Amino acid sequence: MIAEGDHANRNTNDAAGERMLRVALAQINPTVGDIPGNTRLIVENIRRAVDAQAHIVAFPELCVTGYPPEDLLYKDSFLDTAEEALRQITEASAGITVTVGYPERVRDGVGARSIYNAAAVIHDGALIDVYRKIFLPNYSVFDEERYFASGNRCPVYEIGGVRMGVNICEDIWMEAGPTVVQRAAGAQAIININGSPYYRGKGKVRAGMLRERAARNGVFLCYVNMVGGQDELVFDGASMILDPRGETVATGRQFEEDFIVADLPVNESVAVEQTVSLDRADPAIARWARAEARDVSSALPPAAHEPLRRARVSPPMGSVEEVYHALVLGTRDYVRKSGFSTAVIGLSGGIDSALTAAIAADALGAENVLGVSMPSRYTADRSVSDARTLANNLGIEFEVMPIEGITSAFRAGLAGLFAGTEEGVAEENIQARTRGNLLMAVSNKFGRIVLATGNKSEYATGYATLYGDMAGGFAVIKDVPKTLVYELCRWRNGRAGRDIIPQAIIERPPTAELRENQLDEDSLPPYDILDPVLEAYVERDCSPDEMINRLGFARDVVERVVTLVDRSEYKRRQAAPGIKITERAFGKDRRLPIVNHYKP
Repeated sequence: MIAEGDHANRNTNDAAGERMLRVALAQINPTVGDIPGNTRLIVENIRRAVDAQAHIVAFPELCVTGYPPEDLLYKDSFLDTAEEALRQITEASAGITVTVGYPERVRDGVGARSIYNAAAVIHDGALIDVYRKIFLPNYSVFDEERYFASGNRCPVYEIGGVRMGVNICEDIWMEAGPTVVQRAAGAQAIININGSPYYRGKGKVRAGMLRERAARNGVFLCYVNMVGGQDELVFDGASMILDPRGETVATGRQFEEDFIVADLPVNESVAVEQTVSLDRADPAIARWARAEARDVSSALPPAAHEPLRRARVSPPMGSVEEVYHALVLGTRDYVRKSGFSTAVIGLSGGIDSALTAAIAADALGAENVLGVSMPSRYTADRSVSDARTLANNLGIEFEVMPIEGITSAFRAGLAGLFAGTEEGVAEENIQARTRGNLLMAVSNKFGRIVLATGNKSEYATGYATLYGDMAGGFAVIKDVPKTLVYELCRWRNGRAGRDIIPQAIIERPPTAELRENQLDEDSLPPYDILDPVLEAYVERDCSPDEMINRLGFARDVVERVVTLVDRSEYKRRQAAPGIKITERAFGKDRRLPIVNHYKP
């Protein structure tokens, strides 16, 4: 979208010699492995940029293949298809410069190959050059050193006398990185293409870093990020353009596709007083810091209309709001990109399943969600009635399937083996596993994906039943602490202006209802105490002594929680994937051995 506003009465390059570079950022939602579909999406946005009379359009990191492609990169046929897609994209670039992320395969003389995380620089039907990502992240959810070789060039591309550097994602996070080298080589603007996944609060950190890079180097900084869900990751978009003082020129929307266009008076970058020296660069980069410029186009094509006075700036979302939108986007893309269109959820009458149902209805459409209540002898009448009220409020389909007869048959079948023993967790879990079986049967029969409803506090402590409430194809709130579940429910009701999620559900003490008068606090510390301990231990790797001495947590709580977390790794390894919304989620973020005798 090009923002409307007053237009200056001058041409793109006026008589005073000011150069106005029109940049477009295509914030798109590619799908890993759908190279033909991604290519069509890229070509459509190239045409859109041409219609907007942009001089250059930038696409996200590895958007030809989708990000992250992981071990698909080991398949030559996959790379063949990506190369063919790049040829099609190149053919579609008539009259414009394009930078697009793709995996570049390079073979040596004896048949060995290297793969680079690359940005193709294309102009008017020709591949001009390829920038190769230098800094490869190998932490958290990233393992790029497994797949890619590092680049060793920092070229600058000249478009009608305007010098522009291109780099990729992690490269811009390095204070003394490629941007410093490219600025020293005369770059007036930097395009940084990204596949930067979301976690809560990352947007503020990222924006602050980008403002510092733009101002410190005195360049226009054009940051394009992809958007969409891929397995456990969500990419939040929020692309932006900053001026040489670090001030915002334009921003893209969060959690949806967008198209950003802005006019950059590139002469301003030269006038900034700050200077950039290669002495600040990483020593390894300084070795490559030759003033290398590639001529892309000898002239800036004039715009047919007056330049834009101001591009659109989208206001950032609040902290809870952005988490909710991340959960909706991640659920929608996981379900639909996996080939499903409908979902089934076990509605217990509790807050976790209520939030999951609300997210699913917003993500997939209420008509595509089925809620199932599965009462046992321990289920209170209010649990079924609250679940029904929730379903009616959301407009989703609702069914009641009592499980007492099924669980009685299980108990009868086990009576001989269990004779002489006291009832306990085994009998409780029969109920949870019966419910898991019923949901999977509905899934198999009607092609609905089962959405599991467990939260991060439960998964962390093992307060969940394998093959029971952990059963499902996707665990929507797997990375959402219980205290945040309450915040999200209140936010959702606030957005609706009414209690979509009934207050009776929000205010009720949490219970699994697997035995008489059961409450979560019978087995766990209160969640307002538990969650800060889990954050310290799981997300920040604090030792028990640090949590006790420095953070002031009670020793008995810390020791209890640490034991619960450590002995539940085997359960988490078998859990369905779920959306990452914290800085350190279970799964690819936090990798511990299951058989592990270390005691902190």
